Amino acid sequence: MAGVRPAGRLPRLNRLPARALAAGPHGYNARMTVSNQTYDVAVIGGGLVGKTAALALAQGGLRVALLAQPCAPLPQGAVFDARVYALSGSSQALLERLRVWQAIDPARLAPVYDMRVFGDAAAELHFSAYQASVSQLAWIAESSVVERSLDAALNFQPNLAWIGERAQTLEVGAADATVGLADGRTLRADLVVGADGAHSWVRAQIGSRVERRDYRQTGVVANFRTQHPHGETAHQWFRDGEIIALLPLPGNHVSLVWSAQTAHADALLRLDPEQLAAEVERVTQGQAGTLECVTPARGFPLALQTVDRLIAPRVALIGDAAHLIHPLAGQGVNLGLRDAATLVDVIAKREAFRDLGDTVLLRRYERGRREDIQRLVIATDGLQRLFSLPGTVARAVRNTGMAFVGAQPFVKRWLVASALG
Repeated sequence: MAGVRPAGRLPRLNRLPARALAAGPHGYNARMTVSNQTYDVAVIGGGLVGKTAALALAQGGLRVALLAQPCAPLPQGAVFDARVYALSGSSQALLERLRVWQAIDPARLAPVYDMRVFGDAAAELHFSAYQASVSQLAWIAESSVVERSLDAALNFQPNLAWIGERAQTLEVGAADATVGLADGRTLRADLVVGADGAHSWVRAQIGSRVERRDYRQTGVVANFRTQHPHGETAHQWFRDGEIIALLPLPGNHVSLVWSAQTAHADALLRLDPEQLAAEVERVTQGQAGTLECVTPARGFPLALQTVDRLIAPRVALIGDAAHLIHPLAGQGVNLGLRDAATLVDVIAKREAFRDLGDTVLLRRYERGRREDIQRLVIATDGLQRLFSLPGTVARAVRNTGMAFVGAQPFVKRWLVASALG
C-alpha cells in the first residue's frame, strides 16, 4: 500500500511537547477527561476508516479523541451482518500491523481465490489468485465483525478518549482547532480528521466543494444459504445496465450486492425473502443452486462523489468524506483505509518542528492520495457508464473488451495487483 511501511509495527509518531492531561474515565472506557481538553488529533466519525485511523494514531503515541459510537450488536437471531466488505491485501496488512486482524474470528472470514465476471453475452473473465501468484484476491468480512475487533483494540489505548457526543462547532485558529460538542463541552486538537461519511459535517465546515452524480441506482444487499458450495469464488454478472455480485461467506453462504436501477431496486426490496431468493436464483442462472435468504434485504443509494480538496488548515478528510465510488469493484473501504494509512505515514515522517495541523504537512497527504483516488474514480465510473449503455453496438464493444482482457495474462495480473492495493 502506498505510503505504508511494509513490515513490523507502525512507526511511533513524533510527539509534540507534552501538555497537562487530567486523568479520569469518560465515555466508552476512555482514559482522559474531555471538558476543555487538549489532544493531538480529534477524529470525527467512527466507521471502519475513522476507527482505523484513530487506532493507528493512538498506537503511534499521539493523544487522540474519537467522536464515535461503538459498533451496535446484530439484531437478535441474525446469522450475518447484511453489510460486507471485500478487503484487499493492503487492507489486511494494515489491520495486521494494528493487531486487529489477528483478533478477528477466522470462522467469520471468507477468502476469495477466484473471481468470475460475466458480460451480457457469452463473454467471461476469470481472475485466479493462483495465476496471479497471491494468497487470495480478497477477504470477505462482515462490517460489524471487523468493527467490533477495532472497538476492542481502541478500548485498550490509554491515550485515546472515546467520546459519544456529536460535534456541533469547529473553529480553526493559529495554535489549534476547537470542537464544540452537543453537550456544551469543548475540546482542542492540533489536527481534526473528518471521517464522518458521504454527508460529512466536517467537510461542510471547511467549505470543500462537492461534485455528486447520482447513478439512479440502489445497492440491494442480503445474505443467503446456498445449495451448492461456492468454492471460495466470487461471481459477478452485468445484466441490462445492472450489476449482480455473489460474494462467498463462511460455510455454504453468499452475500448479494445487486446494483439495480432505483425503481427495480424498490421492487426487489418489497419482495418477501422467498421471492427475493427465487429472483436471485433466476438472474444468476442457478449458479449457487437453491437459495435461502438468511438476512433481510437492505438498500443504499449509489452515487459518484468527489471533493475539490481533501485538506484545510488543521483539517484532513478521509474515507467517504473524501470520495464515494460505485461498489462494482468492491474498493470503497479499501480506498478509505489507504487514506488512513497515508495520513498516519505522513504524520510519522514529519519534521520534529512541524505542527500536526501545518498546511505544508497536510498537502503531502493530499498529494499522496490524489492519484489513487482519481484512478479508481475513473475506472469505476467508466465501467458503470460502459455497462449502462444500451444497444447492440455497446454490447459488442463490452464483450469484445472482456474477451481481449481475458486473453491477456499480463493485463489480468495488473488488474489483480491494482485491486490488491
